[in-house]
Amino acid sequence: MADFTVGEEDFRIDGRPVRLLSGALHYFRVHEGQWEHRLRMLRALGLNTVETYVPWNLHEPREGDFRDAQALGRFLDAARRAGLWAVVRPGPYICAEWENGGLPHWLTGALGLRVRTRDAEYLRRVDRWFRHLLPEVVPRQIDRGGPVIMVQVENEYGSYGSDQVYLRHLADLLRTCGVSVPLFTSDGPEDHMLTGGSLPGVLATANFGADARAGFDVLRRHRPSGPLMCMEFWCGWFDHWGAEGVVRDPADAAGALREVLECGASVNLYMAHGGTSFGGWAGANRSGELHDGELMPTVTSYDYGAPVDEYGRPTEKFWLFREVLAGYGDGPLPPLPPAPPALAGPVGVAVTGRVSLDEVMDGLGGPEQVTGAPPTFEELDVDRGLVRYLVEVPGPRQRYPLVLPGLRDVAVMYVDGVRAEPGAGVAGPASVEVWVESLGRVNYGPRLGECKGLTGGVLHERQFLHGFRSRGLRLDSLDVAGAVARLPFRPVEQGAAGGRGLFRAGFEVRGAGDAVLELPGWGRGFVWVNGFCLGRYWSAGPQDSLYVPGPVLREGGNEVWVLELEAAGEPRLRLGPPSPAVR
Repeated sequence: MADFTVGEEDFRIDGRPVRLLSGALHYFRVHEGQWEHRLRMLRALGLNTVETYVPWNLHEPREGDFRDAQALGRFLDAARRAGLWAVVRPGPYICAEWENGGLPHWLTGALGLRVRTRDAEYLRRVDRWFRHLLPEVVPRQIDRGGPVIMVQVENEYGSYGSDQVYLRHLADLLRTCGVSVPLFTSDGPEDHMLTGGSLPGVLATANFGADARAGFDVLRRHRPSGPLMCMEFWCGWFDHWGAEGVVRDPADAAGALREVLECGASVNLYMAHGGTSFGGWAGANRSGELHDGELMPTVTSYDYGAPVDEYGRPTEKFWLFREVLAGYGDGPLPPLPPAPPALAGPVGVAVTGRVSLDEVMDGLGGPEQVTGAPPTFEELDVDRGLVRYLVEVPGPRQRYPLVLPGLRDVAVMYVDGVRAEPGAGVAGPASVEVWVESLGRVNYGPRLGECKGLTGGVLHERQFLHGFRSRGLRLDSLDVAGAVARLPFRPVEQGAAGGRGLFRAGFEVRGAGDAVLELPGWGRGFVWVNGFCLGRYWSAGPQDSLYVPGPVLREGGNEVWVLELEAAGEPRLRLGPPSPAVR
């Protein structure tokens, strides 16, 4: 057991000054079978600490339905075995380019702008969640023989709000639940962010990707003493669907890292290893300086341009960072662990069966609701997935545009069974079917927690249509054991696989390992391999393949499900080993 403290100028363990050389690695973005390898890669990079967020919505997808919060404890144990200290950032809000910033849809849907404030209903649910989660952290603190040295209060709160009563409640709650290690906050190095997001008596840290001296100068104006730390050194960035990929020059990033360390500061690389937003959990942003413009959904890959890439391999940035970090560590750096096995060679994946979306909805969807106005995803208890809305256009009436104001996020519409574009002219009487898909909830800014679905109703000319029959399909309904097998699949004929629907494919593997899956000609949807959801694919790019972790594959027979929501392509998918790493 040891004592970790925050001094006037530095961090200390049992009175000895230490510099934290940390890297972000999200346990929920890495297959558990690969945690050990990725943590050893961080040690080989020259780091002595690992940092992770905790996504509330992953662990409580329905209110009161807690799912494997013990995963955090197992990850912290793995960090200790790897010889790393740990920094835990439990939120309750985390951003992280994660669905809804980690807040559950059932919470934001009910409370709206009352979240992330002192609101009693919000705090009641936060208290319950923390009391469930923190037993995974408290016994693993450094003063009890574990790796945890610091715990964060909220996350970048100064970018969102100014409720100091709320922040103080969280700090007191952490202490009440047994957190004894130092607490900290992290915000951008701007006056309004540090004013809104920091707490007296709690270490304040800064987040930035360059100009360390300028950033720390701002932090010092607010905190004249205490150790300096860049809690998020943005060494890369994330990508949005339909936009060009973002690339940061490795030498530029290494130079910026060196500047942080030359300031005498500690650092946390965000990200050291980004991983993948499996399960359709990728979030979204809003464009514009005030983050209130067009929706920009985030891709499935969270490679982030990190020094350890999505496949767990060292990049050019890894070697440059390792050279910089070697000058600030204790002793020689450990060697790299053996690389994870890769798939032995290309494998043909033939699509053999198909079932329509209506049949999937009828077999796996939630209960149908009959309402006057269209319910939101939140009212139908859909976090990730889609909703089918049915409504009638009365008649007789002439042709008017059928408009979906407030649509979030993308719709496929049918009028009397024929596909039509939203805004098309429709005469009455007519039957209208609208399928709405969420592309990910906003994870940052003032539009955090906004609802999904037909949030502005359906207009025929200037008249609202009423009388909806609505049903939701959650992605995790396909994760239920045996659920997909009960659907009425039919054989897929030669040529194109067909339109929208759920498709089934099989393949044999000899020599399982990390792989890449491509879907040539397919539009947009989700993929499962052996029941494990790889996440969203989309022909819009820039991501053109999905990462298949080696532990997901098995020797012999394997099965793929593809939920295609636009238009299926070739009845054959491409599975192969990853391309060679670029040093």
